[in-house]
Amino acid sequence: MFAVIKTGGKQYRVAQDDVIKIEKLAGEAGDTVTFEDVLMVGGETDTMIGAPTVEGASVVGEVVEQGRTRKIIIFKKRRRQNSRRRNGHRQSLTEVRITEILTNGAKPSKTAAKPAAAKADTAESAPAAEAEADLPVLFTAPDGAADDLKKISGVGPVLEKKLNALGITTYAQVAAFTAEDIARVDDALSFKGRIERDNWVQQAKDLAAE
Repeated sequence: MFAVIKTGGKQYRVAQDDVIKIEKLAGEAGDTVTFEDVLMVGGETDTMIGAPTVEGASVVGEVVEQGRTRKIIIFKKRRRQNSRRRNGHRQSLTEVRITEILTNGAKPSKTAAKPAAAKADTAESAPAAEAEADLPVLFTAPDGAADDLKKISGVGPVLEKKLNALGITTYAQVAAFTAEDIARVDDALSFKGRIERDNWVQQAKDLAAE
């Protein structure tokens, strides 16, 4: 079975277990979201087309993570006015895993999001805990309360624990990263340039200034 949903002014064709990136939705990783604007539902035999939406149909998903796209440079120049303006923009996105496609007014099952959550706990949590134990301590964590590193775009609960295992617990530490620090963290976590791509240093500076 598949469905066509509308969210953020765009349409998406989805099926169960599909993972899609859409315009940002409120919520954290693991939260359940429901899409009520279902334009079409199709199966092996029947297809229901909405007018404009299919009555009683909905699609349920689970937030995988919040993130942002790569930076887009916006450059404006006024001819003969000695005026130039350069700005950057990174669109916020939410990654969602589709868990159920419902019709005829059916309600989401209470266990709809649990298999994915259970899988994350059993298939990811144990290896993640082992991976954290194997990580080298690269930095000396400062005294005091740790910052919520998940506020940095692209950092989820699992990655936050890995950063903590490296000794990174505050925005100030990330904001003060040198090129050598970034290379060490990249190597320890196999990031392949992710820190610079997502501009963690500037994000951390902004969060530390709040």
